[in-house]
Amino acid sequence: MSPVADHDPRGAGAGFAAALRTRRLARGLTQDELATRAGLGVRTLRELERGRVARPQRGTLALLADALDLVGTDREDFLTGTVTAAPATLPLPTAPALIGRDADVAELLDLLAHADLVALVGLAGVGKTGLAHAVAHATSGTAVSVTITDVSQPTDVFAAVAAVFGVARAEELPDRPALLVLDGIDRSHRSAVKAIGWLRARVPSVKILATSRRPLAGAVPGAVDWQVEPLELPPSAPGSAADARRVPAVALFLDRLRQVRREPVPDAEIPAVAELVRRLDGLPLAIELAAARGRVLELPELLSRYGNRVLDLAATDPAGQRLRDAVAASYHLLDEPEQAALRRLAMFRGRWSLELAEALLGFNAEAVLDRLVGLGLVSVRGPGDLRFRLLDVVRDFATERCVEHLELRALRIRHAEVITRLAVRLAADLVGPASGAAVSRLDYLNSDIRTALRYAAVREPVIALRLAGAIPRWCRLRGRDVEAHRLLRRLLDDPRTAGCDPLIRATAQVAAGMLAMAHGRGFAELWPTEAALEVLVAHGDAAGEFAARGVLSGVWQAVGGADESRRHAEAMLGLAIRTGRIREIAVSQNNLAWHDIRTGDLATAARRLAGAGRRAAEAGDARVQALTQANLAEVARLDRRFDEAVDLARRAAFASAEVGDPTHHVRALGTLGQALAESGRPQEAADVLVELAELPGSAGFTAMIGGYLALARGDRPAAAVAFESAANLLAGRDDIRDVLEALVALAACAAPDDRERVLGELAGIRARGGLALLPRERALLESPEQ
Repeated sequence: MSPVADHDPRGAGAGFAAALRTRRLARGLTQDELATRAGLGVRTLRELERGRVARPQRGTLALLADALDLVGTDREDFLTGTVTAAPATLPLPTAPALIGRDADVAELLDLLAHADLVALVGLAGVGKTGLAHAVAHATSGTAVSVTITDVSQPTDVFAAVAAVFGVARAEELPDRPALLVLDGIDRSHRSAVKAIGWLRARVPSVKILATSRRPLAGAVPGAVDWQVEPLELPPSAPGSAADARRVPAVALFLDRLRQVRREPVPDAEIPAVAELVRRLDGLPLAIELAAARGRVLELPELLSRYGNRVLDLAATDPAGQRLRDAVAASYHLLDEPEQAALRRLAMFRGRWSLELAEALLGFNAEAVLDRLVGLGLVSVRGPGDLRFRLLDVVRDFATERCVEHLELRALRIRHAEVITRLAVRLAADLVGPASGAAVSRLDYLNSDIRTALRYAAVREPVIALRLAGAIPRWCRLRGRDVEAHRLLRRLLDDPRTAGCDPLIRATAQVAAGMLAMAHGRGFAELWPTEAALEVLVAHGDAAGEFAARGVLSGVWQAVGGADESRRHAEAMLGLAIRTGRIREIAVSQNNLAWHDIRTGDLATAARRLAGAGRRAAEAGDARVQALTQANLAEVARLDRRFDEAVDLARRAAFASAEVGDPTHHVRALGTLGQALAESGRPQEAADVLVELAELPGSAGFTAMIGGYLALARGDRPAAAVAFESAANLLAGRDDIRDVLEALVALAACAAPDDRERVLGELAGIRARGGLALLPRERALLESPEQ
C-alpha cells in the first residue's frame, strides 16, 4: 500500500470512503454499530471512512455489504469496486415476505394518496418496519428508506436523506414525487420532528411514511397516526388444521419455522402451534423468535418452555434482540405515573372497561389509557365497554416491574376488591330480564374472577367469600356447581372468615346451599342454610330471604320434607306479593305446583303454572318462562297427554338452551324422552338419549327413558335394571317424586321375589314425602301382567 493511498483522502480510498459513509448513514448506523455488525474493529472502520486505507479485501467488503443489507446491483457494485458515492437513489432494504398484511398495505397505499405524512405506530416488535418497507416496495414511484438512531441529530437525518436520494446536501433535494420511509423516529424524536418539518417545507412533493413507538400526530401538524396491530390469531375453539394454517399468526410461524428445519409440521401439531401464537398474542417479533428456537426444540417443547415465559424469547444470535428488551423499549417511553398505571392494569387477566380501569387506578383514566393505546401497550378490540386488554407480553413485563417495586401483593388485593364489587353489582341482574347481559358480562370477566378468587382465598378469604357468594347462579349456569361449592365450603370453614359481617356469611351460605342442591348434595347444607335464613330475615334482606327460601324449599322437596318445603314456598309467595316482585311470584307458583302434583291434583298444578307463565312473561324473564314451560310439559306427561307434553318439552328444551340454563335443559329433555318412549315413538326417544348422554347430571333421566323403551318392547328384565338404576341416581336430587316414579315402574317390572321389597320402599317414600299415586301409576301397579 503506497503512502499516498494511505493518507490522501483524494487517493484510491476516497471514493470508497464516501460510498461507505453514505450507505451507513442511510441505514441509520453509527460507526460502532456497523463495526459490531460486520465483525470489524471500530478503528478500522473509521480509517476506511476517512479514506486513509485503500479498498479492503473482498472478504471484508462482503462483511460490510451484509452488515449494510446491500442487495442487487448495489451489492455487486460495492463488492466489485464500481460503486459511486452518490447513486441516483439507494435501494430499499429487503425484508422477509410479510404474511397477513396485504389489507394493511393496500389501506396504507390508499391513505398515502391523500396524506403527505403517515406514522405507523405500535408496540416494539409488532412489525412496523417490515410493513413500512412492504408499502415502499409496493408504491409505483420512487421510494427510499432512512433509519433513525438514538444519536441522530437533525443534520444527521438531512445527510442520510440526501444520501439515499443521491445528492450531496439536503438543500439539493429535488422536489419531485417520492416516498421516504423514516424508520424509528422515536429513537431521536426531537431531531426527527425537526427534520420532518424542514423536509415538508423544502420538498412538499415527497410523502413521508414514518415508524414510531409513540404517536406523531400531536407533535407534527397534519400527521396521521396509523396503529399497527398484532397478527390475526386462530380462534380458541378447535377447528380444522387446514383452517388454522391459513390464520396469519400461524402462517407466519410455519413460514419462519420452515427456514430453520426441513420437516413439515404435521396436522396433529397444529393445535400446539395455535396455542403458542395465541400466547404470543400474534406479535410478529415474538413469533419469529419462537420459530427460530424450532431448530432445536420440538413444538410441544416450545410451548412447554416458553408458553408461560414468553419474555425470555431471544434471538439465537447472542447479540440479537430479546423480546423483553423490545417491550422495555416501549415501557420506558412512559413517565413514572404512566408506568405505575400500566403496572396496576397488568392485574387484569382478560378484557376490561374504562370503568374498571378507573376503579383499579383510583383516578380518571381517559388520558392515561389514550397514551397507552397510542403506544400500542394496550389494545382495543371488540364491541361494548369491555374492549381494552394488555398483550400477554406487556402484562408479564409490567408484572415483573410490580415485583421490583414491591407492590404486587397490594395490587392483587386491590384487583380482587374491584372485581368483587362488580360481581356483587351484577349478581342482582342474574335474575330477571337483564340476566342474559349479566351472564355474558361475567363470562367476559371469567379469567379475572378466577384470578381474584384464587389469590384472595389464600391472602384475604373474606374478599373471596364475598365474591364467591355473589355468583352461585352464574356458576350453576356454567356447570361449575361442584367446583364453586367446594371453594365456598372451604371459605366458610376458614377460621379467618368466622368473625366477618354476618350478612356476608349468610349470603355465602345460601350460595353454598344453591350449588350443593344442583349436584344432589343439598342435604349437607340444609341446616346451615336454615340458620343463614334467620340472619337474612333479621337484617331485612328480602332478596337474600327469597333466595334462601327457594334453596330450602328445593332441598326439603328432594329429601321428602313435604311440609317444610311447602312452608318455605308459601313464605316465598307471601314475600313476593308484599314486595311486588312479579318474577318471584312466578317462581313461587312454580314451586307450589310441585305440591299440587305431590297430592295428585294435576289440574290445579296446570292452572297454577299457566298463571306463573303469564307472570314470567310480564316480568320479561325468559329463564322462568322456560322453567314454567318445562313444568307444564311434565304435568301433561304425568296426565298421559303425551302429544302436548312432547310439544311443550321441545319448546322448553330449546328455550332453556337459549338462555343458558343447563339444569332445566336436562329436565326438559328428560320429560321429552320419557313422553316419546311412553307414547310409542322409540326412534325419537333414542335421539333424545343421544343428546342427553353428552350433558352432565342427566344419568337418572337417561335411565328412566331406557326403562320405558325396554318396557315398551316387552323386555321387563332390562326395564327393571334401568328403573332401579334410575331410582338410585335420582335419590337426593331436586325432586323426590322422580324417585317415586322410578320405583313404581320398577315394581311393575320386578320379578315376584323382588316386588315386595320394591313395594316396601315405595310405601316408605310415599309416607316420607306425602306423595299420592297418580292414576297412571296405579294402573301400572295393577297391571294384569303382574
